[in-house]
Amino acid sequence: MAEAASPHLSLPSGLLELCALLGAPRDSLRGLEQVAQKKGVRNLSALDPEVLSIFVPPFISKEDSQMSSANCGTLGKTRRRSFRKKREKPRPEQWKGLSGPPRVSEPEDVNVPGGVDLLALPQLCFPGGVCVATEPKEDHVHFLVLTDVCGNRTYGVVAQYYRPLHDEYCFYNGKTHWEPSRPVMGAAGCFVPFAVCVVSRFPYYNSLKDCLSCLLTHLKLCKDFEVDNPIKDFAAKLSLIPSPPPGPLHLVFNMKPLQIVFPARADPESPVLDLDLHLPLLCFRPEKVLQILTCILMEQRIVFFSSDWALLTLVAECFMAYLHPLQWQHPFVPILSDQMLDFVMAPTSFLMGCHLDHFEEVSKEADGLVLVNIDHGSVTYSKSASDTVDIPDVPLLAAQTFIQRVQSLQLHHELHAAHLCSSTDLNEGRAHRRAWQQKLNCQIQQTTLQLLVSVFRDVKNHLNYEHRVFNSEEFLKTRAPGDHQFYKQVLDTYMFHSFLKARLSRRMDAFAQMDLHTQSEEDRINGMLLSPRRPTVEKIASRKSSPLHVPHRRMVVSMPDLQDIATPELAPRNSSLRLTDTMGCRGSGAVLNVPPKSTYMFKIPEIHFPLVGQCVQAYYADFAALLTKAMGFLAPDNSLLLARYFYLRGLVHLMQGQLLSALLDFQNLYKTDIGIFPADLVKRTVESMSAPERAQAERAPELMRLISEILDKPHEASKPDDHVKNFQLPKKHMQLGDFVKRVQESGIVRDASTIHRLFEALTVGQQKQIDPETFKDFYNCWKETEAEAQEVSLPWLVMEHLDKNECVYKLSSSVKTNLGVGKIAMTQKRLFLLTEGRPGYVEISTFRNIEEVRSTTTAFLLRRIPTLKIKGASKKEVFEANLKTECDLWHLMVKEMWAGKKLADDHKDPQYVQQALTNVLLMDAVVGTLQSPGAIYAASKLSYFDKMRHELPMALPKTSLETLKHKINPSAGETLPQAVDVLLYTPGHLDPAEKVEDAHPKLWCALSEGKVTVFDASSWTVHQHCFKVGAAKVNCMVMADQNQVWVGSADSVIYIINVHSMSCNKQLTDHRSSVTDLIVQDGQKAPSEVYSCSVDGTVLAWNVRTLRVTSRFQLPSGGLTSIRLHGGRLWCCTGNSIVVMTTNGFLRQELKIEENFTDTNTSFLAFQLLPEEQLWAACTGRSEVYIWSLKDLAQPPQRVPLEDCSEIICMIRVKKQVWVGSRGLWQGTPKGKIYVIDAESKTVEKELVAHMDTVRTLCSAEDRYVLSGSGKEEGKIAIWKGE
Repeated sequence: MAEAASPHLSLPSGLLELCALLGAPRDSLRGLEQVAQKKGVRNLSALDPEVLSIFVPPFISKEDSQMSSANCGTLGKTRRRSFRKKREKPRPEQWKGLSGPPRVSEPEDVNVPGGVDLLALPQLCFPGGVCVATEPKEDHVHFLVLTDVCGNRTYGVVAQYYRPLHDEYCFYNGKTHWEPSRPVMGAAGCFVPFAVCVVSRFPYYNSLKDCLSCLLTHLKLCKDFEVDNPIKDFAAKLSLIPSPPPGPLHLVFNMKPLQIVFPARADPESPVLDLDLHLPLLCFRPEKVLQILTCILMEQRIVFFSSDWALLTLVAECFMAYLHPLQWQHPFVPILSDQMLDFVMAPTSFLMGCHLDHFEEVSKEADGLVLVNIDHGSVTYSKSASDTVDIPDVPLLAAQTFIQRVQSLQLHHELHAAHLCSSTDLNEGRAHRRAWQQKLNCQIQQTTLQLLVSVFRDVKNHLNYEHRVFNSEEFLKTRAPGDHQFYKQVLDTYMFHSFLKARLSRRMDAFAQMDLHTQSEEDRINGMLLSPRRPTVEKIASRKSSPLHVPHRRMVVSMPDLQDIATPELAPRNSSLRLTDTMGCRGSGAVLNVPPKSTYMFKIPEIHFPLVGQCVQAYYADFAALLTKAMGFLAPDNSLLLARYFYLRGLVHLMQGQLLSALLDFQNLYKTDIGIFPADLVKRTVESMSAPERAQAERAPELMRLISEILDKPHEASKPDDHVKNFQLPKKHMQLGDFVKRVQESGIVRDASTIHRLFEALTVGQQKQIDPETFKDFYNCWKETEAEAQEVSLPWLVMEHLDKNECVYKLSSSVKTNLGVGKIAMTQKRLFLLTEGRPGYVEISTFRNIEEVRSTTTAFLLRRIPTLKIKGASKKEVFEANLKTECDLWHLMVKEMWAGKKLADDHKDPQYVQQALTNVLLMDAVVGTLQSPGAIYAASKLSYFDKMRHELPMALPKTSLETLKHKINPSAGETLPQAVDVLLYTPGHLDPAEKVEDAHPKLWCALSEGKVTVFDASSWTVHQHCFKVGAAKVNCMVMADQNQVWVGSADSVIYIINVHSMSCNKQLTDHRSSVTDLIVQDGQKAPSEVYSCSVDGTVLAWNVRTLRVTSRFQLPSGGLTSIRLHGGRLWCCTGNSIVVMTTNGFLRQELKIEENFTDTNTSFLAFQLLPEEQLWAACTGRSEVYIWSLKDLAQPPQRVPLEDCSEIICMIRVKKQVWVGSRGLWQGTPKGKIYVIDAESKTVEKELVAHMDTVRTLCSAEDRYVLSGSGKEEGKIAIWKGE
């Protein structure tokens, strides 16, 4: 039985999809001269164009292909989805008068790429028709965008040129024809246009324009030869040029006389940008540019007009680039021929382009159109729509900043080059112009991206990521009233819906990166202190006057002195665009000075003709050789370019049919830059391999791993749910689970345990379910309170007494107090009285200074009035307020805030104040919702910290309090706490190329399921919210050099994070099981090697610069949990033993567990090596630390018992101390405990208690501070003083 053939591999196409020659049909030109003589050329009507010749790759004959691909296995081109166009047979009588028998061309089948309609293509190449001219016209180009039924776009560049009709040779269907009966001089002055159209999958407008310009110089010389040949050669060249991978590497090709540059897209998420982005800024004033952008954002029916066909596409594409990463979702046809004008009658949204001659016609006939006149720089509406089209303005602050920045751009190259000498080299002059354009394009992209960020930045504040909900109603409430119409229309578009999907998926696209890089310090604090939104004193002051915004940034490189850092009480997020200091708009309209990224050029080898299989194979061989040579010249650590070279060489090897070599290149690419890894192509390559080829590939361990990654893991099979829901109030009764979900969706609170207490409060004394009316009342009460807080206006006299980040969270009604009549105000820090009459400020007490809070009654005439009494530590007089019906609620709230502040001070954790504030506001909403005699009792269910104060001892032990400096919560904003698996501190480095924030020291925190959060260690604010490194548990992290953090995962992969871009595009996949530890060489210089180990006993040494394995060895016992480097030897903990190995894998010593302990169930858990030649180790199930002398491991160890220790988890050395993280008992309750042992005396100096759950990880910060992370019951990080 014959072996089944392997499926064919569809190779990636080059730049060219199709090349066509178009012009008037031969029949229509027959006798045209006689008509021209009688009527004159000007009276000739336009001719209908058609396709004369068409060229589609591949251009190698079947015989050549078979010969050259004998060793290519199953490589081949799949048949394209399209109809076929057959070339016409010339009539035999046309050849009368020519010597020899008539030659008849055989019919030839041509497979046309899908999406290219050959019936419409002639109209688009001659949108104004084929017009015979009286005199030669300049060659000119225009550009097309072609869309298939699936929405996939291809791009066309069309070059038109004229040939005289009386020329002795005319070409039709690629053949030369002789017309002997025609008078030679009879029709002087007739010039017929022809067009060459190149269609590509990539919008290389400028590059392909340059290519066609080179081609036309050759075509005009074609008199005695077939015109097909130069066009076919031209098309063949383009078909062999691959598209460059995303990144800084551009491809250069010699098209003679020009050097053509094909730029790469900036990153995989960005489009190819090969046009001059300043064109619209030359055509329109900045205000008009904003108006057009608004029309696009609102998905209007838009028609561009110009007398220049080229400008239609270029200007429209510029506007598409301005809005990136938002994408136009509707028909995009920037050029309509004269026969296609009825398209503008379409009822759906669209963006189209017409010749200016049709402006009046379209304006009168079509309804509801936005008419953009490029030539005049105007934006109008069709007459019948002038009353119905209402396009609101862009929000004022964003618009003003955009206009100022555009006005500061230098848009004219002549001004830039005025001081430069004239270039005597054509390609050198073009290179200078290209560099200037690249810089300008970068500035324009930054300007438009900042506009988008300023308009949509606050959207993220109204998203619920867990349930993928956007609360549009609440978002609109935070906008300025004059901006509501703008946002209402934009929020209802497909474009914005796709934008929401990307935000909810936490896509790190250009928008997210700009948002991150331009957010203020206050926004960073908001990222970790998620509290109800209230305007700060600073924001209230900004309403009264326009403050001078001065950015305050500290150049901090070293670890800060934590005692000098003020504990951040609260910094609510911005609540309105009017008040928002957006994206660096701080009083300046200057464009951000972001230099364009460095680019590199790779010159493609020459292509030799005739185009037969041998020549093509020679071209690919030269291509691969040049890439190999370029790799050899690279610095070892230049992974950015190395990845691009691997990508290109892999493609070339595929074209050569060398599948094994291609897979090796793609495997190297996979670990160098996974961001550009062509997973689908590699998968198809593997599937197309024959059985022997597959077996050969799997014999190489690294290829076997790659094949397993690609084939075994369903990358695309299970796509994540990307729906977006708009928040709606529930319509059915809710049990606890559904209630938790609804509250989280509403954005009120996200913490599940708090919502459980809220559920108990709202269901006191009734069935444990909540009806829709109760939820609606609660939601409205919460939002009304929130809205009232936005309207709070404090006198200047009052604001002078408050901190700038304080917020008024609650105001009482006007009451009588012993300090006068007024309203009691509560902030996160204090209580004060807003006196009536002449507004004034009287402080009642800060929560820290409160000593007692009581609710009593006071006799007034014949009544007893409920009174709140507050005694402060710094005041002799007790504050009394006759709060009447509000007294019980204020009593609950003040006690909760008092308890929260006490806990925050006792535990050095500002999160307690945040949670107390949330509890207080929920109490207020519950009382307002229930409005019943039992409402206060119900609200007391939320008095969480006040109950804790009575049930549990508040303060930590004295030693812990003295050593503890601060606590932070990496799980802030999550629904549940998450375990802190690994901590890593990285020092700051001042680099002129970096932003100041990037130079700060950082704390890297690995949470569950591969999530990593990065804190700015100079202020303990979030520097980078959670990003993923795989989906498995992170076991270890290490800083390999100043630019890289390596992360070892339980999925056996080492992920490499770029510390500047905070992206993970590199993976090392040489381990076969869970990576358990990573260590670097100690030394003054940056480490050159990193050692990694996995649980199966594999130890690998890596060169940091090349990312290659320099040595490896295997421990036969397996169970390898950690390694240390000491004295040039590797110490490996395998559970049953600690073995000492050379770096080459030779055993030198072994410390066996059974030789020291009679209990066979125990094993080594963690160990440390001290400079005093000591080995400190911990064992499972034991509450002692064991110390061996490295001089004689055979001697019994010393023992350091740890009192009340249940389980040792981790240990680190800090100067002359060893810190041991564990789970133990404190006052009879299981807690996370840290034992600090003096290395010299071998005694426990301190027992530290600050975690509610097990201490899972420890790390040192410059030996000045020690950081500890706890388990999932608490999920917080404690920062301790080192000595």
